[in-house]
Amino acid sequence: MISTIKRPYTLDEYRAIEEKAEGRSEYRDGEIVPMPGGTLKHSRIGRNILTYLTSVLRDTQFEPINSDLRLWIPEHRRGVYPDVMIFDGEPQLNGERLDEVLNPILIVEVLSSSTADYDQQNKFRMYRSIPSFREYLLVEQDESFVERYSKQSQQGWLLSDFNSLEQSISLDSVGVELPMAEIYRSVVFE
Repeated sequence: MISTIKRPYTLDEYRAIEEKAEGRSEYRDGEIVPMPGGTLKHSRIGRNILTYLTSVLRDTQFEPINSDLRLWIPEHRRGVYPDVMIFDGEPQLNGERLDEVLNPILIVEVLSSSTADYDQQNKFRMYRSIPSFREYLLVEQDESFVERYSKQSQQGWLLSDFNSLEQSISLDSVGVELPMAEIYRSVVFE
């Protein structure tokens, strides 16, 4: 039996690989983990959220960014690509890196069967180490269902569920409502 030898990669090695790669990978404290490709529903949902929030937050200090920009989580030595991030003011770059940021206030993850557990548990725990982070949306792609976690000062995080296209999600960190109908615009459930 032939086994593959895995070796830890330095952060500089990962960044060099990522700059030339056709697909994206996350950096997990020495391990490079390829990200799976998305589905049409996943892409539409991410686009819908970004488009809507970009429109309603125009002319404010808040800036939505798509999944092309890497979020660096220093405490956990992780580089990840959330589906949507929102920043209050100018995004803080990680040193001289133009492709890594440190300070989102709101993060959106569109769930897939291969990443749902990771997004709901490990990633959320890591995101909570980011001082600016105040709101987290987990969006199902196979049904109209969104979980919203909002930071409640010293009391921890408050969970709210949304499962109707007639509902709107109050995004307290940016002061706007996100209609469920906008999230799932053009998305067909089987």
